Amino acid sequence: MELTAVGSPGAERYHKIAYSAEAIDALLVDLFLEAHRHAPREIVLDLDATDTPLHGRQEARFFHGYYGHYCYLPVYIFCGDHLLCARLRPSNLDASAGSLQEVQRIVRQIRARWPKTRIILPADSGFCREELLAWCETSAVDYVFGFARNKRLRRIIGRAMQQAQQEHRRTEKPARVFCEFAYRTKKSWSRARRVIAKAEQIEGKENPRYLVTSLGAQDWPAQQLYEQLYCARGEMENRIKEQLNLFSDRLSTETLRANQLRLYFSSLAYVLIEALRRLGLAGTEWAQAQAGTLRLKLLKIAAQVRITARRIWVRYSCAYPWQNVFAAAWTALRC
Repeated sequence: MELTAVGSPGAERYHKIAYSAEAIDALLVDLFLEAHRHAPREIVLDLDATDTPLHGRQEARFFHGYYGHYCYLPVYIFCGDHLLCARLRPSNLDASAGSLQEVQRIVRQIRARWPKTRIILPADSGFCREELLAWCETSAVDYVFGFARNKRLRRIIGRAMQQAQQEHRRTEKPARVFCEFAYRTKKSWSRARRVIAKAEQIEGKENPRYLVTSLGAQDWPAQQLYEQLYCARGEMENRIKEQLNLFSDRLSTETLRANQLRLYFSSLAYVLIEALRRLGLAGTEWAQAQAGTLRLKLLKIAAQVRITARRIWVRYSCAYPWQNVFAAAWTALRC
């Protein structure tokens, strides 16, 4: 599957088995939809990119100045614990490259099944681009994106920054003040948008942060939006790290297409682990366990297998310390 090129003729003696990236992409979203009995009122699609270091001469290998090494730059989309997209990209691209197409595809597939579900798209400043903002606004998808700092924004939040500095001097603890305003860039944006600012003073320096959002102030006040919605993106980073326990960084084959297949394998392994947590381990102490924990303590354990004419016997050591959890998972999955 790794070595078969796109459109490889079936008459070839070797390399006859190919894979369909489009079918796998659709499968990830279908599995997410099937995990819900009823359409949720609202979902949050977290969008982020990360680096996958490379140590060979793989196709599309480039040095990335921010990460400081040769790498790929895959983009991920999660909804809670559910993985919806894992797209491998070269690292010589803008962080947002291709993200619009992935979001369009996923939103289209979700709305075909859940037409009334509200969709919110958070992402960091690397994805804050006019084409993605404008598409969200015309497609009834709400967004909250990080927004890079600049001198003009710093002047606008001057009064809030002074208040944070005064509070920091008074308490000798980090202090933050939230404010919001309508803002439009001089060239890149097509319209004015709601911008939220966190004016924060920490020990020895200022620490302002900015968000741009389509969400209204009545439903999402500035502080609540920043602390409860945007900062929750940190959980997505934990989901990406879980894939490292499932070998998502083993991209050592030659071509980008072959390495994308390896990323699909680790992505589908994650989907199975998440289903195991959701269906087999619900109500147990491992319902929220990391993928690495489940591999080592639930799956990667010694057993004796004996096959007879009527059945297959799998025997574990009586010293296995998590027998109750294993039995609970086995029973739940059989039901």
